[in-house]
Amino acid sequence: SQHEAARQVVSWAVEQRVGVLKVGDPRSVLDMDAGRRHNLRLRQWQIGRLMQVLEDKATQAGITVHPVNERGTSSTCPACLRRVPKPRGRTLTCPHCAFSGHRDLIAAAIIATRTPGGGPTTPAAVVLPEVVTHRRAGRHLPGAGQSRRDPRRPHAAARISWPAEARPTTTR
Repeated sequence: SQHEAARQVVSWAVEQRVGVLKVGDPRSVLDMDAGRRHNLRLRQWQIGRLMQVLEDKATQAGITVHPVNERGTSSTCPACLRRVPKPRGRTLTCPHCAFSGHRDLIAAAIIATRTPGGGPTTPAAVVLPEVVTHRRAGRHLPGAGQSRRDPRRPHAAARISWPAEARPTTTR
């Protein structure tokens, strides 16, 4: 699946005549403590292998790949380049210049303007789409089965309803 994903990215880049791919390098996330289960998932994530597969396929197509540090990309205003307090939702609004946009698109735009090696952002005109649509992951996607539940917990249908039904009393 990593090869298929890398092939799709590289074929899109070739169609768009892209010569340089700037890829956010999420390795700094691996050092964060996010709880037992999430830490386990992060340790099992083969991000180095995925980056290497992408770089190999891009090099074969004549495209250069530059990993860029992701730190601060979703909390920096692309218009005035000042840090913004972390927004609660998906929309970032700068209190300094009133710029507003989808947080993930702003992060992608800032990654695209960063120099290789994760240096400071170079000033550039950031063009973001007016409307952002996305699909949430879930059971409606192909290949997604039943939602996972903890097998140690009883199934919802097996629970006793509250309040409990009265039982007939037995007389002795």
